[in-house]
Amino acid sequence: MVLNPILAGAGSTPVPRSNSAVEAMAGFADMLRNAETQSQEAITGSADPHALVTAIAESKLAVDTVVTVRDRVVEAYQEILRMQV
Repeated sequence: MVLNPILAGAGSTPVPRSNSAVEAMAGFADMLRNAETQSQEAITGSADPHALVTAIAESKLAVDTVVTVRDRVVEAYQEILRMQV
């Protein structure tokens, strides 16, 4: 069992960590691979233009989401650093 050190307080029972972040990153990587495959097929002329546009739009949305999450994590980290001990 993987423990979440932030949520598990001293003397409390261990809190199992969800694999949702790992699954989300795997889904993100799959989405980018799909867009890359569609782009390669478009270059060779064997791709459906609609599928290509859809794959590119999905990958753009995924990248925008990851960048937003990253920015929020960095912002939270900076806020923690500004706290006085």
